[in-house]
Amino acid sequence: MSSTPDILGTVLDIAQTRGVQADVILTQEQQLGLKADRGDISEYKVTSSRSVGVRVVQGDHVGTSYSESISRENLETMVQTAIENACYAKEDPHEKIRAEKQQIADLTDQLFKADEATTDEKVSLALSLESGLQGRPINAKAPYNGFSEMEYEVHVANSLGHTCSHRERMLTCYTYALLEADGQQSMHFGYQVGRQFQDLDANACVEEAYGTARDLLTGAPVSTGSYDVLFSTDCLNDLIGAFGMCWSGQSAMKGINPLREKVGTDIAHSDLSIIDDPEVEGGFSLKAFDGEGFSKQKTPIVTHGVLTGLLHNSATSSFFGLPNTANASRGTKSALSVAPSHLCIGTGNQSETDCQSGTYLELISLQGIHSGANAISGDFSFGASGFLSKDGKR
Repeated sequence: MSSTPDILGTVLDIAQTRGVQADVILTQEQQLGLKADRGDISEYKVTSSRSVGVRVVQGDHVGTSYSESISRENLETMVQTAIENACYAKEDPHEKIRAEKQQIADLTDQLFKADEATTDEKVSLALSLESGLQGRPINAKAPYNGFSEMEYEVHVANSLGHTCSHRERMLTCYTYALLEADGQQSMHFGYQVGRQFQDLDANACVEEAYGTARDLLTGAPVSTGSYDVLFSTDCLNDLIGAFGMCWSGQSAMKGINPLREKVGTDIAHSDLSIIDDPEVEGGFSLKAFDGEGFSKQKTPIVTHGVLTGLLHNSATSSFFGLPNTANASRGTKSALSVAPSHLCIGTGNQSETDCQSGTYLELISLQGIHSGANAISGDFSFGASGFLSKDGKR
């Protein structure tokens, strides 16, 4: 089997012989998935995948292609296909191969930690997610639950001699608690994510799912009105994600970003600050380099309500004549785009007691996120689940 450097080198050699500059991405993934049902493992699945993607630049034209085979013949076909695709692409003088001699940190020790958990322990955890809901005061079913373990690596190299690699392991367990009583139903999920098996707490996962579903069971619509809102972290992440294009230099370049003319102006309350932080402690989007191979960096987006700037890759930064924020995103099968790492909201001036004073809604989930939000107009309409609270009490 060819080694990763051999594969990357072969693709770049082929591109050189064709007279084009290129960058190449190789990704490999191994995954274990377990699902429990009725006291037994209903699914035990082990999968692996590998794919190679190339982006070629010929003059002012860019083309991409990918292959799931690493034979030289197929890699030659892949490069040739990308060159042919470039012939049909519109001219773009801003998208070039630019990452060169970047200093890339090695995050392997943080992201790929040794783990000695046995298969039996993983099976036992998956089964406990279902059995943990049994014998409760309100009968609960676990229609969906399971455990997964993923090992992922990505390698980037280009015609300028730049190479970088990333490797990580991530484990997840989850369960959904479905409750029914007096003709009413509710369902909620709990999950845990970690870098090692011992990071996962199946009992906490079950308690989160059951406790929230129980508390939602007797819910009813709240009266129409204006409410302060406290969001769960996941809920707020979904809401901000629905309008994620507003931070993108690529959507601004295409003329569809409603904030494209508002950099340097007030767009929010003065207490709001947002930063894209690729190094946030405990984050699960940690990676030292972006999709082009540039070293990632912290980028302020909103500072005390003022739109400080947008997120850019090398092409959008060239288009606007602005610094590259190293937010390029590209997979083996996708074109160059822009994406954040971790969007972090700065700490405000209010205490937890201040936030929980008076009457407010505590929202824990939103429904219809993707169909209910228009990031261009700003209009939105979501279903929401949560609790009407007053002075910290539901």
